[in-house]
Amino acid sequence: MKFSHLFVLISLFFVACNDKAEVSTAGDMASSDHIKTEELKTEINGITHRSFAAYNPDIEGQLPVVFVLPEWWGLNDYIKNRVKQLAELGYYAVGVDYYGDQKVVKTPEEAQKLSSHFYNIRVDARRMFDAAKHQVILAEKTDYSRMAIIGYCFGGAQALNMARLSGDFKGVVSFHGNLQTGVRAKNNKVKYLVLNGAADPMVSKEEISAFKKEMDSANINYRFIDYPNALHAFTNPEATTTGEKFNLPIAYDKDADEKSWNEMKNFLAEVLR
Repeated sequence: MKFSHLFVLISLFFVACNDKAEVSTAGDMASSDHIKTEELKTEINGITHRSFAAYNPDIEGQLPVVFVLPEWWGLNDYIKNRVKQLAELGYYAVGVDYYGDQKVVKTPEEAQKLSSHFYNIRVDARRMFDAAKHQVILAEKTDYSRMAIIGYCFGGAQALNMARLSGDFKGVVSFHGNLQTGVRAKNNKVKYLVLNGAADPMVSKEEISAFKKEMDSANINYRFIDYPNALHAFTNPEATTTGEKFNLPIAYDKDADEKSWNEMKNFLAEVLR
């Protein structure tokens, strides 16, 4: 397969190098007319999973792929807008539908019930993700030799797991995700970027220490960044309201959101070049 991606490489280079460029945050996600969206459907155990893909059709040739794994709320508008933002950067981005039919839950109790299945039965998480990956490989615009994963909260933990289990990816980014899930990393050359809220009570110092020890023992290339005073879900503008509504220790942090997004942009530009 021939990949005509010089334009993409140049675009990503300038995104990575221009420190003064305007930062796109979760609060600035208006979709552009030139971004095309589509659904990637697959059926598992009688449930139709409809992952949400976006890309810029004006870019010639195949595009590097970025999977976006959602918070435990499901494939909601927040994740879809992140997918569109990545498409604006020149990627073929895919928000993965874990629950099926793009189900979005409304309460922490329901979110806990659905997400815990994928923590407890990891083979189902792998099967579901691999089905989405297969649909991406079949898509005309994708360069599946250049794939990365990012994830938020629950999705951050799942992204780390997929990177631990497979060497198909150039890099993985976790935003405020849990770090220890029972899956051990192997030195499969995947690069890791972990973006963590220093004040997140859901990720303990002991968990961070164990994660770093795991990475070091497996000779993994990784970076771990703590954002001072940032709580869980610091990238989501609705986190503060949601935290107050359900008495959860989560809150939006604009500074951490902007800085972590820039770290991700630079990282993806490097590993997917």
